[in-house]
Amino acid sequence: MIPRIRKIPLCFTFVSALIPCISYSQKLPEKPNILIIMTDQQSAESLGANIGHQFLNTPSMDYLAEHGITFKNAYCTNPLCIPSRSSIFTGRYPHELGIQANFNETINPAEFPTMGTFFKNAGYSTGYFGKWHLPYNHREKAAHGFSSMAVIRNVGGDSLLTKAVAQFLETPRNAPFLAVVSFCNPHNICEWARGEKLPDGEIGTPPPAEECPPLRTNYQPSKDETDIMQLMRTSYQASKVFPVSEFSDEKWRQYRWAYYRLIEKVDAQIGMILAKLKESGLDKNTIIVFLSDHGDCQGAHHWNQKTVFYEESVKVPFIISYDECKARKSELLVQTGIDLMPTLCDLAGIQIPKQNRGMSLKPYIINQSKEKKHRYVVVSDLMEQGEPINGTRTVPEGRMLRNERFKYWIYDQGQQREALYDLENDPGEMINLASDPKYKTELGNCRNLLWRWAKEYGDPFMKNLIP
Repeated sequence: MIPRIRKIPLCFTFVSALIPCISYSQKLPEKPNILIIMTDQQSAESLGANIGHQFLNTPSMDYLAEHGITFKNAYCTNPLCIPSRSSIFTGRYPHELGIQANFNETINPAEFPTMGTFFKNAGYSTGYFGKWHLPYNHREKAAHGFSSMAVIRNVGGDSLLTKAVAQFLETPRNAPFLAVVSFCNPHNICEWARGEKLPDGEIGTPPPAEECPPLRTNYQPSKDETDIMQLMRTSYQASKVFPVSEFSDEKWRQYRWAYYRLIEKVDAQIGMILAKLKESGLDKNTIIVFLSDHGDCQGAHHWNQKTVFYEESVKVPFIISYDECKARKSELLVQTGIDLMPTLCDLAGIQIPKQNRGMSLKPYIINQSKEKKHRYVVVSDLMEQGEPINGTRTVPEGRMLRNERFKYWIYDQGQQREALYDLENDPGEMINLASDPKYKTELGNCRNLLWRWAKEYGDPFMKNLIP
């Protein structure tokens, strides 16, 4: 068996020696460098710092958590690569961009300028390294604003990023930089589930199931779940893209083992980049953002991959780390796709684009004003990857609203289109309360909030909502 990456001590040694921690009350660096580290398909919980180290060891990610602000309730705008990433780099909702699935479309950079463009125009040196999956031609730098590039079109090539990023960090410059490092893993879990060769290198043979992580506590389907979930589970499981219908309990445990190995694999590569940042002498004036585009269900409700509204799919890791920062966790409800752009602009002293939909998190980062906050966030979804059932291919579209306690969603198809979960008392989303008369008030409130949001932002899905 190939040794597990978590047993390699060198990466941990580099990362542990990086930056001394002082206090988050200290002022932020002025005109900071910004390093965005993005993984693909990593759930919010899936760091050793969050779940312990019995089954998962992530020293590099843990380091960022220990020297940064962890936003525990961070959500993507759509649990799929291109729509989620498009939001992150434009600050706009997927329905505004016209992107709800992984179609190879391009959008107008004049109408929807990117983070790279804003920072380049403000005098920043910009670089993008790794997986692209954005609705711009990566060869047309004027369209996206990233001057230095080493792009991986789809999957594979994570091991090549360290050298490209090192060259960027070592380049002499008189301006601060914005650098994006976009890893593919742990996305290779998709290939693992299909029994295919892993694009970024093998991880070895899983041990017996009893030595693997346990089944998730929400492994079973939700009670009274929306009927579209039942239909699409059948549709997805009939597809070669989602071949998990025959997975035994033991196979699902091995799936989780493999998922954690892939996270450890990318964690080691992150450690090399953090060590290079230290070696280059740039660590003192660099803000590091760690996040993922969406999560992975890991067997929750018998789902793998993403494209659903369950927490494992839509909730993502989101950490902002810098030199004079002490570990802190925030319960604030945030959305990476609309909040990251205004936050980074605010931190860099760049005027926040008027068209951005989110809010700057800088006041929370420096522990000052807490007046403005999201009462709720909204996530969209288009489930277009399933197989035909009885000769008919179903492509349902939905919207999800999450407030401080409840999660609500509604699809445009089905007899039972709505779901309501009490995340305070049912964090595993095991009981759909939408038809429970005791929750009529909460259901009505969520309906009303989502309808008002759709009206404010011109979402055409509004015609499917219940005001």
